Amino acid sequence: MKRYPTVQLYEEMAFIAYHFHWSYAELMEMEHAERRRWCEQISKINQKLDAQKPKQKSISNHY
Repeated sequence: MKRYPTVQLYEEMAFIAYHFHWSYAELMEMEHAERRRWCEQISKINQKLDAQKPKQKSISNHY
């Protein structure tokens, strides 16, 4: 069995914990595939929110 890279594990956990405030224990209980699905869903939410933000005008456009 191949071991899951520790760096990637903690990146996923930090990403989910930052957005959903789930505990270390909750995140460690999840299977890799479930954590990846949550990361993908959070990314989709962030992309939608970013698309809804009004675009800021550049200073260079005024000169």
